[in-house]
Amino acid sequence: MTAPSESTPPLVACFPGTDEVVWEGTVATERDVADAVSNARSALTSWQTTPVEERIAVAERFAAAATQRQDQITQQISRETGKPNWEAVGEAKLIPAKVKLAIQAYRERSGPQQLDLPQGIGRVVYRGVGVMAVLGPFNFPAHLPNGHIVPALIAGNTVVFKPSEMTPGTGELLAQLWQAAGLPPGVLQTVQGDGKVGATLVSQAVDGVLFTGSYSAGCAIHRSLAGRPQVLLALEMGGNNPMVVHRANDLGAAAYLTAVSAFVTAGQRCTCARRLVLVDDANAEPLLERLTAHCRTLRVGLPGEDPEPFMGPLISTAAADRVLDAQDKLLCGGATALVAAQRDPRNPALIRPGLIDVTGMGDRIDEEVFGPLLQVVRVADFDAAIEEANRTTYGLSASLLSDDRERFDVFRNRIRAGVVNWNQATIGASGRLPFGGLGASGNHRPSGYFAADYCSDASAMLESDSLSMPATIMPGIEITVQ
Repeated sequence: MTAPSESTPPLVACFPGTDEVVWEGTVATERDVADAVSNARSALTSWQTTPVEERIAVAERFAAAATQRQDQITQQISRETGKPNWEAVGEAKLIPAKVKLAIQAYRERSGPQQLDLPQGIGRVVYRGVGVMAVLGPFNFPAHLPNGHIVPALIAGNTVVFKPSEMTPGTGELLAQLWQAAGLPPGVLQTVQGDGKVGATLVSQAVDGVLFTGSYSAGCAIHRSLAGRPQVLLALEMGGNNPMVVHRANDLGAAAYLTAVSAFVTAGQRCTCARRLVLVDDANAEPLLERLTAHCRTLRVGLPGEDPEPFMGPLISTAAADRVLDAQDKLLCGGATALVAAQRDPRNPALIRPGLIDVTGMGDRIDEEVFGPLLQVVRVADFDAAIEEANRTTYGLSASLLSDDRERFDVFRNRIRAGVVNWNQATIGASGRLPFGGLGASGNHRPSGYFAADYCSDASAMLESDSLSMPATIMPGIEITVQ
């Protein structure tokens, strides 16, 4: 951790929607950020030349520390994000699980390879990219940056990590766990602050930028790196994800998977379903009735309530305001509220989920509403459903709920998304698979199991164990025989 200068302004994180302080620290100055990058650069050679098994051993000790301090991690996540305990526990458990998967991925995707070639022995050798800037989001403040940091460190990179200013305490806790695991000084630096601190970090002499967050912030990073093609950039951005339902006979399961896709984490997952594309058949109205019931009966509440809520508040009152403002714009544009999202009187960041029929709107804005608001689009047939599902510049996740296997074969070939699911929620993802999107959702560098790919550079080597004249001599060169 870089020590702040005396002039560093304070950074305060509060429980969503309240003035209850849950973490206090300091904002990194430009000098702090520059020093962090310099320290990471100084530590790079030693860490890169540390045998990979020793780097893995540090990561395994980090996983053990995260397991031992799971309760503390859970509490910090819940206090900063407002997540119910069951969900915060789930995120805390993903931290050590990611270490195991990252080790497997490194050995499988970045292990040395040898080939016998006519010229001699050919080798593919992987080495770390260098100093990596990791910019983390607030919605999964431990799991998502962990998904960058763990493979980056195993591959031999050093890291400067800026957590979201909404969840700085969780980010600081991750750094403490690495220190407890015996990570050498300088290998992981943490700088705290808002987007200005992030922009300062990206402007430094880093070798890679690993980002998870919104499309607008990703574009700003991309623009700031113009003229610096030597900097690796991995962008994991948002989505306007479709859930398509056609020929699904189990309406209970369809309604449940749709509700979970749209409203889990208060709709604050980049893979959440934003649009329900519904083929107008005999099952359409019964399905909407079930979804309407879910919207009205889902337990919405604060951490610690008994019974536990399904979803907690959004990250802030301003975030909740944006969701309600987006709903108002839809309704003013001709949409119909099947169930209107409403603010809960217990907390201004807490809102009940909304279900909005936008079928009659002529011009729908293609944007990610980051909260529990699901738009319904009715279409005449399956071809129209695919066309509607693809009616977005994003391309992160898409799901089809259907009993018809042939329908899914058509769907998976025609849909534009990086995560394509059949009879699964749009949020369904596996740590053993790539995770990333197309279009405005990413820049062709998927995370998940494939994060190992952007954490290492591949080097080609040709070797001969003795120096001798080649069998074929190029013309025009005078040969001297010794």
